[in-house]
Order: sequence, then C-alpha cells, then structure tokens
Amino acid sequence: MLLKYFYDDRLAQASYMIGCPDAGTAMVIDPSRNIEPYLQAAEQHELSIIYVVETHIHADYTPGTRELAALTNAAIGLSAEGTEDWQYIFPDDNVQLLHDGDVIQLGAVRIEVMHTPGHTPEHISFLVTDEAVGDQPVGAFTGDFLFVGDIGRPDLLEKAAHVAGTANAGAHQQYANIQRFKVLPDHLQIWPGHGAGSACGKALGAVPSTTLGYEKLFNPAFNQPDEETFVNWLLADQPEVPGYFAHMKWLNKRGADLLRDLPQAQHIRELPNADIVPPDALFIDTRPPADFAARYLPGTINIPISENSFTTYVGYYVDYSKPTFFIAYENDVMGVLEALFSIGIDNVPGYFTDEVLANATGHIKMMTPRQVYESGMKILDVRNASENTSERIEGAMHIHMGEIPNRLNEIPRDEPIAIQCGGGVRSVVVSSLLQKAGFDNVVNMTDGIDGWQEAGLPVLQS
Repeated sequence: MLLKYFYDDRLAQASYMIGCPDAGTAMVIDPSRNIEPYLQAAEQHELSIIYVVETHIHADYTPGTRELAALTNAAIGLSAEGTEDWQYIFPDDNVQLLHDGDVIQLGAVRIEVMHTPGHTPEHISFLVTDEAVGDQPVGAFTGDFLFVGDIGRPDLLEKAAHVAGTANAGAHQQYANIQRFKVLPDHLQIWPGHGAGSACGKALGAVPSTTLGYEKLFNPAFNQPDEETFVNWLLADQPEVPGYFAHMKWLNKRGADLLRDLPQAQHIRELPNADIVPPDALFIDTRPPADFAARYLPGTINIPISENSFTTYVGYYVDYSKPTFFIAYENDVMGVLEALFSIGIDNVPGYFTDEVLANATGHIKMMTPRQVYESGMKILDVRNASENTSERIEGAMHIHMGEIPNRLNEIPRDEPIAIQCGGGVRSVVVSSLLQKAGFDNVVNMTDGIDGWQEAGLPVLQS
C-alpha cells in the first residue's frame, strides 16, 4: 500500500492519494482544485488514478474532483447517503454513487465506505485494509467527521445554508458516529480532512494524523459522559461561519466548472477606472499590509496573499454574482489566482500589477497601541468572538471582521476610531474596507492586542 499526503495551508485542508503499487492503481480523496501535485505523485510512483472520491459536499473550498477525473478518466465516487436535498447532482457520466458498506478495491487495498453523517447528512468515511499484510483495517480517511483533537461541527447547514434544525440533529448523529468508532481497534490510523485553522471545527490539532486509540484518550468527543452533554459541548463555541460557505455548498453539490473552460484572467496595464473595474466589483490589493498602508488605490481592499487566511478573508467579502479584480506583485499573480479558484471565485476578468500604483494617493494612518491608549479614542475590535471573550481591551466595541459590511451603521463616523485585531493584519483589512465605505476617521492600531500587551497596557481576561 502507498499513501501520499497533500496539504493546503491557506485552507488548512488535507487530501490524500492511496494506491497499490503491485496493481498500479490509485484513488485520490478530497482533491484540491490544483490537481498538479496528484498527477506528479501518480507519475512518480507509476500509478494510474482510477478513482477520485469526496467525503462530503464541502463548504470551505472547491474540490478538484471533476478536474482530476477529466484528465485521468477516473471514476468519480460520491456519497449516495443523506437527505434528498443534499444529494450530489454532478453532470458527469462517470459518477459512481457510494453507500454505506460499499467496497472499492485497489489491488490488495480494500476501501470500505462508512456513512458518518453529522457534519453533513451525506458525509462518508473510508476504512482502509491492506490485505497484503492482514485482514485488520490499518486506517480511516475521516474527512470532516473526526479530526485530531476534535470532530466536525454539525451547524454549517443551519448557519451557512439556512436549513433550520439541522445543527442539533447533526450533533446527535456525530454522537452515534463516535459510538461506532469506539469499537474499532486502537491501532487504527486517522487521516482527517483538515488541520488547525479550519473553520470546520473549533479546536483542531496541528498534527497531520493521529490514531484512534490516542483520540479515545484525549479527544473531548470520546470523553463526554452522555449524549446530551456531548451535544451541548459540540454545539457550543463554534467559530464564525465565513459568508462564502453558503455558495460553496451550492457549487460543490453540482460540481465546479473545469478550470480549462474558464476565460483567462487578463493582465490589465492601464489605470483602473469605472469602465474597467465596475464600482460594485470586489477589488483587492494583495500586497503586504505595510506596503498597502503607505500607498494604495482608493476603493481597493487590502487582503495580503502572504496570509494563510487569505481565502477566508476574501470569502467574507466576495459577491459571487459580481466580478473580482486584484492588484499583486508579478511573482504573486499565479498564487492569487490559484487561491481565488480554490473557493470558486472563477469570475476574475483581470488583474493589475504594482506599476498602476505609481501615483496612488490612498494611505492608512497608523498609531501604536501606546498612542491609541493615550489618545483615549474609541477602539473597534474585529477579532473572532472567542478571542474577544478570552481577552479584550476595556471599552472596545466588538464586530467580527466578516460582519463589518452589514453593520456599518453601528460604527461612528463623527470621531476617530482605532481598528484593532490580534497582531495588526486583520485591522488593516478592515481599515481599508471602512475607507472604501467612506469612513475618513479610521486609524489602524499596529500590532493589535499583542502589541497592546507588550506595551504593558491593561486588558480584561475571562
């Protein structure tokens, strides 16, 4: 048996290729939309990819399932489980619908489908046995059911897709999944679909894999005294849901268009104007925050491509019905496009490079935490709710950065306001967003609450 691990830091998303070298065949699980690494790995190990499968309809990224299958002539394996509203409707002829108990055979590698609903109704996991070695399972691809130190949140359908009542039902299903896995052997390796930083859970570990025995000992999901306590624990304190998740559920249910069929983004060399970039388009500047703050084109929002959370931040503000444009340094262009495509932002008519900034007039005023403290100005904390609960600056108002566009009326325009986050990046994003919305009283507090504490200034802690 051969196992390859692939990881996208921006999405905190793991995908896998499993194969049988003797048979020369392989299967890819939950591929990202950038399929080149799978093709290279298959070529390196002289394997033919004959299956491409998904564990569920993803909410946080656009899989490359159709893309990879189209290039390799592989069969697409999709869950046939779950409710009628959440059945896949891929247009492809090579789709095989998978049920609980179905088996995929790759030479000596046996892969059994397990229906593990809860995170989503249709969610499946894959139990792997290397029959060349023995008849006991060696590991499980658990997708967004079981993570290192956590399990998948059950509230996304309710919060992102607005399907009422699914969060509680999903939590009870997750409890049943845990009971099912408790009887499996402790040696079972767990290969999850996400790592630390994903919004698909609340406390994911940063280790790429684990064992079921370890999770039985230390994962809170295996150590709740009863079902009611488990449900309450699982539903509490889940992170904010990025707005783009709703579109992802719809898009991934039917399958994203092939990238090769999309119009190519054009390098636009003339200065942006309303005829080129419509006023309602999302126009992002992907340069580092310090570069942006010193000089930017008014109307752009700073979301640095250097940030691992780039796709999450873009996802807070994208409108999929409108085009997206961006400014980037030349060597970042392909990375920006790849990141945008990874969350289904396919309507990207063009991009600009930094030569258009020669006469840019926009800038963001910066103040240190000490200067903000001594000025007595109002502070807007744009961090996650859990961060704000853990420690906060007394008197600061709190609005999560993703909620800013819908809560502009709560933010004062008649007095200076310092934007504060954890370390000084998210605050620049929000500062640029507010200036685009016409706020001329915005100050970015450098280094965030970390810098505030390093300056010896007081914070409230829970």
